Amino acid sequence: MKELLSLTFFIIILTSANGDWLNFRGSMGNGEANIKSISQLSNTAPTSWKTTLPGRGLSSPILVKDKIYITASSGPKQETLHVLCFSRDQGDLVWERRFQSTGRTICHEKTCVAAPTMTSDGKVVVAQFSSNDIFCLNLKGDLIWLRGLTYDYPNAANGLGMSSSPVVAQGVLIAQVENDADSFTTGINIKNGMSLWRKVRPKGANWTSPVLLRSGNTKKVVLQSQNGISIIDPKTGDEFWSFNEGASTIPSTTPTGEILLVPSNGMTALKGRMDQKSHTQLWQDNKLGPGTGSPAISGDHFFVINKANVLTCAEIDTGEILWRMRIKGPSSGSPVATAKHLYFFNEDGLGQVIEINKNERKLVSSIDLEETILCTPAISENAIFVRSDKHLWKLSGN
Repeated sequence: MKELLSLTFFIIILTSANGDWLNFRGSMGNGEANIKSISQLSNTAPTSWKTTLPGRGLSSPILVKDKIYITASSGPKQETLHVLCFSRDQGDLVWERRFQSTGRTICHEKTCVAAPTMTSDGKVVVAQFSSNDIFCLNLKGDLIWLRGLTYDYPNAANGLGMSSSPVVAQGVLIAQVENDADSFTTGINIKNGMSLWRKVRPKGANWTSPVLLRSGNTKKVVLQSQNGISIIDPKTGDEFWSFNEGASTIPSTTPTGEILLVPSNGMTALKGRMDQKSHTQLWQDNKLGPGTGSPAISGDHFFVINKANVLTCAEIDTGEILWRMRIKGPSSGSPVATAKHLYFFNEDGLGQVIEINKNERKLVSSIDLEETILCTPAISENAIFVRSDKHLWKLSGN
């Protein structure tokens, strides 16, 4: 276990050395960042800023080099789709691209068309919307390709809105389009937008996002549905192994090394070797089930917030619960963490910073942005980035 965690830590250093945050819940897809911790968040510090967004969104910001990328949707039917790029240091708008949706824009009033978080391989950025429109742009904002998946699959939708965030693995964009009618996940060539494969998936509304299971340079894609999880090859869509004891359709699986924390029967820890089509169940605990947000990793511990707004710290390898504390909710986004602190925003805009270690926990600071926040924040060196209904914020340390 120590060797595995050391390898995970080494990978995190490589992927976050320049402060990039490339996917939903970070470059590793588990909410962990190997950066200097911030114990106090300020919206008035000299390096803090906020900027107005042109529409609503539940999508989180991603960070690529010295820029921030995010989506929004506007218009009477949220038919206008925005992809925006901001300066990380000053918050200035660098470029904006607007597109018109080609698919359904019907969503529950709490969510919106700009619900999925963007993804990047460090060279391009990709935005997927609830309307099943996908846009790939270079870092300067030039459109490389676009796909309106509704043209090919007109029944791929649900009545509440889609929110699965895509990922990139080995040159393939993995777009999860799982719903009550025509449910599938597809692999798209990141260079030209051509479909490489399409995998039929269980029918049922599904708001989880694919994550990557990594070992060195090898990557497999983890797909989650109400039936369980499926581990597939990103280039072909072929399945390596599966876990068929059911899983949540809202909080997503959290990877750490070769271990997957699956929101199934509470929480289930699985370990699957990359060179074998099999897996081992390490433990299962029905007291560790998450609410809406997905778990976050910090070292050899994970953190989960349940429906009663109780934050729990447990060991990854055993599932042993180390401590619990009540926080102020309710929440829709997921927590994120460094080695020393966990960061969490509730729906009312209250940000909470919690000092974490094996034996104790302590709320060290909070900040009230007084706006609705439904997204998961992104972490950079000495700053947290979070979007509200109206603004994108950079909150620096005091």
